[in-house]
Amino acid sequence: MAYRKGNGSKKNWIQGVKKTMKKKGTAGAFSKQAKRAKMGTAAYATKVLKPGSKASATTKKRATLAKTFAKMRRKKNAK
Repeated sequence: MAYRKGNGSKKNWIQGVKKTMKKKGTAGAFSKQAKRAKMGTAAYATKVLKPGSKASATTKKRATLAKTFAKMRRKKNAK
């Protein structure tokens, strides 16, 4: 399921992502990959997203989502 910008629910797009991840069983998959690499999720995301990385497209998408979640968490905790 693809999420497009401008679909009318900009504020609540994350609920759809979380629901889809739970349904597919992919919730926590990136954390597991990072743990196997003996790294934290933020460090692993940075490594995966570097130019020239040989990580799969799926892993790169997961890394981008992990960074987005982290940014959202920082904003929420700053309030």
